[in-house]
Amino acid sequence: MRLTATSILFFIYMVTVQAQERPDVLFIAVDDLNDWVGVLGGHPQAITPNIDALAERGILFTNAHSPAALCNPSRTALMLGKFPSSTGIYRNGPSWMDIPHLAELPNLPRYLRENGYTTIGAGKLFHAHTFNTSGYYGYNDLSAWDAFYPSLGRQLPDEIRPHVRPANGNTVSLFLDWSGVAADDRAMADGQVVAWSQQQLRAEIGAPRFNAVGIYRPHLPWYVPQKYLDMYPLEEIILPEVPADDLDDLPLVGQQFASQTSMAPMEFHQWVLESGMWREGVRAYLASVTFADAMVGLLLDTLERTGRADDTIIVFWSDHGWHLGEKHRWRKHTLWEESTRVPLIVVAPGVTMPGTRSTRTVSLVDVFPTLLELTGFDVLDGLDGVSLVPLLNNPDASWDRPALSTFEEGNHAVRSERYRYIRYFDGSEELYDHENDPGEWVNLADDPQYASTKTELALWLPMEDTPDAASLQ
Repeated sequence: MRLTATSILFFIYMVTVQAQERPDVLFIAVDDLNDWVGVLGGHPQAITPNIDALAERGILFTNAHSPAALCNPSRTALMLGKFPSSTGIYRNGPSWMDIPHLAELPNLPRYLRENGYTTIGAGKLFHAHTFNTSGYYGYNDLSAWDAFYPSLGRQLPDEIRPHVRPANGNTVSLFLDWSGVAADDRAMADGQVVAWSQQQLRAEIGAPRFNAVGIYRPHLPWYVPQKYLDMYPLEEIILPEVPADDLDDLPLVGQQFASQTSMAPMEFHQWVLESGMWREGVRAYLASVTFADAMVGLLLDTLERTGRADDTIIVFWSDHGWHLGEKHRWRKHTLWEESTRVPLIVVAPGVTMPGTRSTRTVSLVDVFPTLLELTGFDVLDGLDGVSLVPLLNNPDASWDRPALSTFEEGNHAVRSERYRYIRYFDGSEELYDHENDPGEWVNLADDPQYASTKTELALWLPMEDTPDAASLQ
């Protein structure tokens, strides 16, 4: 067998991991961050110098996708390494901790803690942030952490909010709001979460550490220090291109996903158009992304100052994407590219080559098994995800696995490097060719010449869907 330079390096790395102390891990989650990141090119004006610099230190997966277009099912899938169709967690409730057979499964931080890691978490990592009297913090598994901020019984830090809300004057939702605020970064909830996490990074700990940090922005509402809005002159904001007839070739279920009133998407988009606030909304999202990038920069700078960066694996991810007018909607909750494509960056000293890119299609469910292998553990049986270490070694390695994304029971998207295939619960379909149609504007599902393509992609759909856990309570 011929060994490549990268495979030799990985062999040396694994021998070192097993013979010495396991590497530290810095695990950074950013909420609702789509591909509007400089290195992903989702929006030409995105200012994300720290995330871009992080990508230059390791490997950027340019075709990474969320297993679900909603916070709770996506984060549960990543932490358990199992798709929503396997767990039955399709919505923002219930908590996976309330389902006994799921609560007993290994999850990423708990497994590391039980096997010698000191685990430290802060902010939004699992889904919710509310104290639960049954003994855990929201949907969090407190048995997974040696320390967590905020501690049990405390809410997350209060957000800095405008005195009058909604500050943008919308008539749709108090939540769908944006405004600059007169506050220092450190006064913001994310600033407090990051400041606590910086202290933990600087602390002397004998055991290898897993530092997990959940950054809330650019989750709504978009309240950020005014300086971030000032970085984006309003008159220069570039809007997404949205064809007026973009929904015309969708099946009924697809049109309903675009217009769900419970999530206020089309009503909000209609208000944005009628009030002339589209540029303001795009600007506020971009500003929130840049604020989140500044938080990432603080963490990376602190890690560098500790002197442990060369012994620390960094994983950077977002739970799902976001629409800002595409498909005539705002927010997520769909099976289109805007909802599922996410940033995923891995820096593994001794394994990843700086500044590499992989166009292979990967999923967030692959994070758990990847970290197990990188930290010297055997990959657990029963996970839906697979280790990405072969791609860390060789970003262009052969890879035949598409990414599966789900929204609610029975609705799935399969994303290969070229195509997105969607099948809804009623059997209706969509198919998009990203080579010729990156905006997913032309549904090819009814074109006979693509029948074999649909058949091949359909092989990756779940054989069956676990019943919705919400319906079983």
